[in-house]
Amino acid sequence: MGRQAEKNAFVPLPIVRGVAPSYLWLPHGRWDGMLAFLIDQFPAVDEASWRDRMARGQVVDGAGTPLKPDSAVRPGARIWYYRELDAETPIPFEERVLFQDEHLVVVDKPHFVPMTPSGRFLRETLLVRLKDKLALPDLTPIHRLDRETAGVVVFSANQRSRGAYQSLFQKRSVKKVYEALAAPLALDYPYLHRSRMVDADQFFLMKEEQGEPNSETIVEMIEMRGELALYRLHPHTGRKHQLRVHMASLGAPIVNDAFYPVALPCKGDDFTRPLQLLARSIAFPDPLTGAQRSFSSERILIQTR
Repeated sequence: MGRQAEKNAFVPLPIVRGVAPSYLWLPHGRWDGMLAFLIDQFPAVDEASWRDRMARGQVVDGAGTPLKPDSAVRPGARIWYYRELDAETPIPFEERVLFQDEHLVVVDKPHFVPMTPSGRFLRETLLVRLKDKLALPDLTPIHRLDRETAGVVVFSANQRSRGAYQSLFQKRSVKKVYEALAAPLALDYPYLHRSRMVDADQFFLMKEEQGEPNSETIVEMIEMRGELALYRLHPHTGRKHQLRVHMASLGAPIVNDAFYPVALPCKGDDFTRPLQLLARSIAFPDPLTGAQRSFSSERILIQTR
């Protein structure tokens, strides 16, 4: 429902409780006023909701002038508005700030919390929570973790230094270490798994296929925990769902993985079976000072099945 505001452009609406306004470029077409256009553009939002937002001055043009239901739809112009959700289930897990300075915020993310607003998640996302709690309107994630994955994630708090830190990830100068609980495997450790990963036929999923490898993970076993093994995983590439796909391919899908090896029906808001995958640590040379930075999660994986 629109895109996040561009950081370097004038934004006529403020951030409210961590939620930044979205914007939309008006297309060519024929509509009997702005209300008719919005109803047509966003069929999931009813007329009463748009009228209420307009009455509150929360739909504006590029200059910040509130738009009315009968305002003209001018092709090429940009309008701003807030994304709203009628009902959003609270996620009962809190993030922990591990480190903060003028450039970076390093956070220990809990399971189930999405990184950024999308779909049915808005305020219950890590980015919005942090913007609200820390009063940092320019906060931006430098890398991502799946909603199901917990652990260390790094945010940029300063536009001027953001590119320097982003380049570390682009150059693969960042060392990430994960931990996972899964069935024991009879492998010679450390074990190197390399494969070619591509988009699966099913939306959002990945799969392996024959061909030149484009993903690589080193697998180590730390210890046995009952009938399960605790693994240390070193991804040398950053493909979507890489660790989950690789462990499933080896015959030891990560405990409580609802996607691999078989996508299960959506669990909705069931918080009782977290994916047992943790971004344990992250380390990199600071591009501004040259000092080695290293941050570790304080969380522990616990068998829940």
